[in-house]
Amino acid sequence: MDWYLSLVKAHPITSAMAQFAVLGTLGEVLSKWLLAGRIHSPFGLRGTLLRAAGWSALAVAIKYAFTGFVAFTDGLVAHGLLPALGAFGKAFAVSLAMNLQFGPFLVLAHRLIDNAIDGRPNWAGLDKGFKSLLWFWVPAHTLTFMLPVDLRIGLAAVWSLALGLILGWYNRPAKV
Repeated sequence: MDWYLSLVKAHPITSAMAQFAVLGTLGEVLSKWLLAGRIHSPFGLRGTLLRAAGWSALAVAIKYAFTGFVAFTDGLVAHGLLPALGAFGKAFAVSLAMNLQFGPFLVLAHRLIDNAIDGRPNWAGLDKGFKSLLWFWVPAHTLTFMLPVDLRIGLAAVWSLALGLILGWYNRPAKV
């Protein structure tokens, strides 16, 4: 664990990019495997590498948002616009603010990246992405913001993998 913490402290942006490139892409691949009911290469090598690059780009925005929304919430408390809430309350407030303000941008940016990679527009099911901000990301990031700073991005990348599994499981075709 010490090597991980040292790496994250020394290279916060690069390590965020690497973690999301691997875990976010793996979440998408596993989702496709669950949908198809078999192990295969759903995106091909080029598509997989482009998706990893897309996740890396999203990771930079996520890393900055994590830092910015903690400061935003602290600022609200400092100016008397939000009461001091304790560890859980602060984590929830940061998560809620981030997912309601930054979350929609991230959902759209992710879809734009996917559309560019796929070479065609696809806006179907975008409402599911927005809804996931409330049912998945707010609770997940509440737990995330209760962790020490250097563990947050890693857990967020794991959550991306978990959401891929959840969506793949629930979107698989019904067996007749």
